[in-house]
Amino acid sequence: MELRIAGLSKRYPNGAQALKDVSLEIGPGMFGLLGPNGAGKSTLMRTLATLQEVDSGAVSLDGIDVLKDKDAVRRVLGYLPQEFGLYPKVSAEQLLLHFAALKGIEREQERRETVAALLRQTNLIEHRHRPLGSYSGGMKQRFGIAQALLGNPRLIIVDEPTAGLDPEERVRFHNPLSAIGEGVIVILSTHIVSDVSDLCRSMAIIHEGRVRLAGDPLALVEGLKGRVWSKSTSHAEISTIRDRHEVISMRLFAGRTLIRVVSPGRPGEGFEPATPDLEDLYFVTIKGLSDGQAPHPGVH
Repeated sequence: MELRIAGLSKRYPNGAQALKDVSLEIGPGMFGLLGPNGAGKSTLMRTLATLQEVDSGAVSLDGIDVLKDKDAVRRVLGYLPQEFGLYPKVSAEQLLLHFAALKGIEREQERRETVAALLRQTNLIEHRHRPLGSYSGGMKQRFGIAQALLGNPRLIIVDEPTAGLDPEERVRFHNPLSAIGEGVIVILSTHIVSDVSDLCRSMAIIHEGRVRLAGDPLALVEGLKGRVWSKSTSHAEISTIRDRHEVISMRLFAGRTLIRVVSPGRPGEGFEPATPDLEDLYFVTIKGLSDGQAPHPGVH
């Protein structure tokens, strides 16, 4: 199974160019689409979910023309949008049973068994009779995953699922996602780097409507080996370092600033080599930092 995206472009009536010649090939497993807010992630997700038209380009899913044969796509699609409404007085079990009927699961016993299995998978079985209005944000997101998994979809799209969740709820949300079968394409769209590093074996970084980088996260991060340096510095030194070096990120620790830069060699006194991670790769990519090196594979 493969999802092929070729040359997608979309400009909104207000002139904003949301997508610019986006091309990707996505196979089975968890695929991370990483980018800042406003990068074009939700526009791409809504397009793949058959909810939005584009100006040009093509998308195919195992012979299905995604842009033209929307009914065929919807029969194999599971979708958890960034924002979704729930009936606050209805229980999780009742609403899932209703969705199961809409998905074409006709026999009542099969519907009940399917719903019970999904509630267990998302760790909601003990809360199945509670009204959805009483659920926490993380529980609502896990309910969203349960409804997206109804009908054994072949393509699952999850758009910004952990935004606003605390670390414990994010872990609870990750568990059912990681358990999805290997033969299914799962696209996880997020601006949270750790979501991708925890779950995805393939990824792309999108920024200002363009795919900037794509590939295996581990291999892409390996490309930064020997080029990331860190230093603990005072506030007074920051502007000088920023003027002289390509700064990846800064954060405060114990009243001092930990600063990371990208450079082909030691950038100066006090800098120590640092082990690169996906966050470094993300910031290097969206900031357009190069340290004079050739672009990473996958940059468009």
